[in-house]
Amino acid sequence: MNTVTLVGTAVGSVLLLLFLVMKARMHAFVALMLVSIAAGIFSGMPLDRIADTMQKGMGDTLGFLAIVVALGAMFGKILHEVGALDQIAAHLLKRFGQSKAHYALGIAGLICALPLFFDVAVVLLIGIVFAVARRTDGNIVKLAIPLFAGVAAAASFLLPGPVPMLLAAQMKADFGWMIAIGLVAAVLGMLIAGPLYGSFISRFVNWPMPADENEPTLNKGNLPSFGFSLALVLCPLVLVGMKTIGARLVTPGSQLQQWLEFIGHPFTAILIACLIVIYGLAKPRGMTNEQTLAICSAAVQPAGIILLMTGAGGVFKQILVDSGVGPALGDAMIGTGLPIAVAAFALSAMVRVIQGSATVACLTTVGLVLPVISQLGLGGGQLAALAICIAGGSIVLSHVNDAGFWLFGKFTGANELQTLKTWTVMETILGSVGGIIGMIAFTLF
Repeated sequence: MNTVTLVGTAVGSVLLLLFLVMKARMHAFVALMLVSIAAGIFSGMPLDRIADTMQKGMGDTLGFLAIVVALGAMFGKILHEVGALDQIAAHLLKRFGQSKAHYALGIAGLICALPLFFDVAVVLLIGIVFAVARRTDGNIVKLAIPLFAGVAAAASFLLPGPVPMLLAAQMKADFGWMIAIGLVAAVLGMLIAGPLYGSFISRFVNWPMPADENEPTLNKGNLPSFGFSLALVLCPLVLVGMKTIGARLVTPGSQLQQWLEFIGHPFTAILIACLIVIYGLAKPRGMTNEQTLAICSAAVQPAGIILLMTGAGGVFKQILVDSGVGPALGDAMIGTGLPIAVAAFALSAMVRVIQGSATVACLTTVGLVLPVISQLGLGGGQLAALAICIAGGSIVLSHVNDAGFWLFGKFTGANELQTLKTWTVMETILGSVGGIIGMIAFTLF
């Protein structure tokens, strides 16, 4: 099939997805399945290969991510239940003082969201914004934007977040370089999109505190120390980072190198962190086996829909790759003369704007660019930089087809126009900064 037809199939598939989700109000999982089948048929893929390709896409995606998401959900939930995340937020607020509370909230969002899903982090941390606003008589916008920017930055750029972890796995990027580049993108993006933009837009936009928002009651009796809490949150990152550092300092093939590879694998790193937080923090503070079991069970329930949606995105990605649509569209984009890093960012942003989900935008873009980058012989560091570019593009221009758009409005009390002026611009700044950092890093390798 010619390139024009294949590119038309790609564009039509994304437009059909948008129609089914936004106009027909079809569940996104079902819509992705239907669009994947349609893309396979219209691209000329043999009918007997479509089902096998869908199964492969689902299995390849969830085979890695399901373990990471399940363990990560348990890890984050227990950290919250024992007060470790509250302790980090309270310590940062105390250190920064009331006048710089918006910086403290940005950093708290960045750190505390590391072990949490985006929506879970928002639910658990939003109360801090209102508590600080009461104490300081502060502007809700000035405080909420940095918190959401920190949470979004962690979810988009930092391991062990599901999206960056998924990108690293799908692209076979170096996890250590993903941490390093992602950290720069997340911190710089959070500072610009959060405290700086929040301070600016709060002069023009504000809204009252939600009437039903009461003072949160936090467990202040037996909180873990700030240092211990922070060490637990960073534990998976340190273990994964040791693998990359060890690969450059330890003799290849040695017993030590094999152990570092094993301990630094995301599966092992998050499992170790999970065991430490259960037996080194929760148990000593009186949490029973029954309570731990109940918390872990409750933590993985919200992960189900996330995994389904991610798996469906993986199905769509695999159809694009195996049908030839991905290579055709990727070649067409590269044929415009855009550098590969810029093209990856632009493709991800285009899919994001059309269908809303950052995860699906990332997976779709990977399916489009993998056939191209596989011919370039890129190293793990370059692939990590490209992954950050894709992650940056996947969060720009969030609007009414993005769940995060409504989540922000629901928890802050903002209306749709206010959300566009605050959340949408903040996400666009954050994604653009991350994309630029990824492009710079790509040129340096």
